[in-house]
Amino acid sequence: MDDWLKDSAEVEPSWVTVDLAIFTLRDEQLMVLLIERGVEPFLGRAALPGGYVQKDENLREGALRELWEEAGVDGGRLHLEQLGAYGDPRRDPRGRVVTVAYLALGPDLPVPVGGTDAERAYWAPVSKLADNAQELAFDHPVILADALEEIRRKLEYTAVATVFCGESFTLSELRTVYEVVWGQSLDPSNFRRKVLKTEGFVQPTGEQRLPPTGRPAALYRRGNAWLLSPPLLRGTGRTE
Repeated sequence: MDDWLKDSAEVEPSWVTVDLAIFTLRDEQLMVLLIERGVEPFLGRAALPGGYVQKDENLREGALRELWEEAGVDGGRLHLEQLGAYGDPRRDPRGRVVTVAYLALGPDLPVPVGGTDAERAYWAPVSKLADNAQELAFDHPVILADALEEIRRKLEYTAVATVFCGESFTLSELRTVYEVVWGQSLDPSNFRRKVLKTEGFVQPTGEQRLPPTGRPAALYRRGNAWLLSPPLLRGTGRTE
């Protein structure tokens, strides 16, 4: 037998999966999409949606399919990007499984519906997972922590905060995104000044929204810039 054939025969077979950390804002809370596993391993445990990539699809296609099958969520309308690969040999008791994690964001996403090997799907407040995230199946606590930090970092340097908003939004609504994701209060005047000073971040629509009480608020849409210059750094503009 050729050396390379001998070596390949000794390699343990492995499988590829995708997992998705999907976030939205509901009732001014940062929520993550979870499923309750309906099969072993980790039967009945909470987990991020995901599953095996089929042989005829690429990673993104597999992620979108699993999201639809397990939670009834159309990933085509989400901001979806790769977070990273996770390959600890002990992460899955079924064998050597490498997963590629995706990060997805969307504004006020609908109530999910469980399917396939998900007993149910639901939105969970990220703030309430802080103390019991280790109860998630597989290595999903690590993936969730990495995804959350990636969102917080991206809010500093990109316009990704607008993804959590609708087509049009007020600066107060945009500030709420930062406050909820960062977990800190921001001074409204400083925030407004920084946002409007950042070229291409937002554009006025010329319209206003009438709140139940108070003065009308100007509406904005996402501008043509993705990278923010200067960035909106955490710890600046906060209220004490």
